[in-house]
Amino acid sequence: MDAEDFPTPDVLVDTVAPAALRNRIDDGEDVFLLDTRMSAEYEEWHIEGETVESVNLPYFEFLDDEINDDVLEQVPGDRTVTVVCAKGGASEYVAGRLIERGNDVEHLEGGMNGWASIYEAVEVTGYEGSGTLLQYRRPSSGCLGYLLSDDGEAAVIDPLRAFTDRYLNDAEERGVELTYAFDTHIHADHISGVRHLDAAGVEGVIPAAAADRGVTYADGLTTAADGDSFRVGTATVETVHTPGHTTGMTSYLLDGSLLATGDGLFVESVARPDLEEGDEGAPDAARLLYETIQERILTLPEDTLVGGAHYSDAAEPAADGSYTAPLGDLVAAMPALTADEAAFVETVLADMPPRPANYEEIIATNLGQESVDDETAFRLELGPNNCAASQGSLAGD
Repeated sequence: MDAEDFPTPDVLVDTVAPAALRNRIDDGEDVFLLDTRMSAEYEEWHIEGETVESVNLPYFEFLDDEINDDVLEQVPGDRTVTVVCAKGGASEYVAGRLIERGNDVEHLEGGMNGWASIYEAVEVTGYEGSGTLLQYRRPSSGCLGYLLSDDGEAAVIDPLRAFTDRYLNDAEERGVELTYAFDTHIHADHISGVRHLDAAGVEGVIPAAAADRGVTYADGLTTAADGDSFRVGTATVETVHTPGHTTGMTSYLLDGSLLATGDGLFVESVARPDLEEGDEGAPDAARLLYETIQERILTLPEDTLVGGAHYSDAAEPAADGSYTAPLGDLVAAMPALTADEAAFVETVLADMPPRPANYEEIIATNLGQESVDDETAFRLELGPNNCAASQGSLAGD
């Protein structure tokens, strides 16, 4: 059933905005979630947190006139229950049924689609280059992006198409002109916003090595080769080719202070090497990733901040709330970074998570081989990103 197919409850159902629910979870409040999506959807991704208790009871369990006692026993009567679905229709209906029975219930506005619309920004206070650096994060998928602003200009790195207007508005509010939009690689988990920003008058930049994968729109954008530099106010953005996750994977060194590593190195893990070349090509890609980390990343000063394009539940935020960390701290915390090549490859290839949902269609869209509307683009990127190797096999004790 679609959201509009559910009858309107006969009782008033309170809603909670996604951002408000996020704040409760961040503040450590106890939250009980009743997720009414189908089990497969729930298992793929759902809202989690240290103080979150979540139960999956599909909506059809509540359609009969008499709700099964076994179902009702799983819904607490002594605490507030927040009902969740995909778009908000089923959750409002289920919440109404439970309110009629005397439960204290609300439902999540917009469902998991609403949850996926949360896009937060924190200032990276450890950044010591010129200007100010923001890190964007999307809690639903762990996507990270960056906005560097200095002396009247700004650049965004790894923008998401769904938040194109957000970057433009944030630049305007900060009194700067958004001049560049950089992609680190051909993403497999979300639709890139570089082309949309370029159409809005921002200079779109993609790695030259990524364009070699068959990007159909490369002639309309600027391509960045290894060692190229771009000026953002008085700050410098330097291109550093860092292949491994993909052949075109490229990092950007922001005024010598932070390396935006895309999907090459995260604060809790390293890239998975199989999304471009498949299982057969993964060992060679892992060896290339090892070479990249040893020769292109670990040769930087150990106080260089590392900021990836994703974070997972295993990641610990820095004191400023950003998912960044000094390179030296990552070396100390992640044994894989100091392993020899054979051990590194074995570790990275072991126990890789499922590939991102819809990754083939997302890659085709980001290459320009397929075209999708905004609604389809948003739907394709729902769910976890899974662009990292297994965190458990890479982190220390």
